[in-house]
Amino acid sequence: MLIYTQDENGAALIRYQGFTNIRVLKDENHFVDGLSIYKTDDQHGSNELYADAQWGGLFGDACGLVFTHYDEKKRYVAGDTVCVKPYAKSLQRFRPDVVVLNTGYAINDLYGPIIMGKEDTLRTLQMLPTAIIIASHMKTINHCLLTRVELREFRCEHGIEEQVFIPADGETLAF
Repeated sequence: MLIYTQDENGAALIRYQGFTNIRVLKDENHFVDGLSIYKTDDQHGSNELYADAQWGGLFGDACGLVFTHYDEKKRYVAGDTVCVKPYAKSLQRFRPDVVVLNTGYAINDLYGPIIMGKEDTLRTLQMLPTAIIIASHMKTINHCLLTRVELREFRCEHGIEEQVFIPADGETLAF
């Protein structure tokens, strides 16, 4: 089975685990039948966290993926990221129709969020007013603090129920 990784470090780790059919994604990846995948720069924490010599290297590089196909809506699967300039630039560049956000609001005790939360969902919609947001990563690990219930309440408070989807475990969405 072919496995794609975001960088050579990930490929080396997977090779070490015994897998052999590995490819590292380039910034632009074009496949047959019109599918293209673009790698974006994401950041798994604040600029301050990344500048800290002790903590900065622990979170590693993060990337998002933009999927384009002439018959489909443009989709952006944001990686483990916070709302920083590289993320905003990716939204401006690609203008995706559907954005999957890790909105669990995972926290580092010293430096704050390492993935997005409910406010970042609203910020994303302010940058892409017609986009559909799919929220994921809520309460998936012990430091993900945002719950689906809290995000549903936030969604109602801001009148964005029609644009922000909060799928149940195992639910499938089609756009």
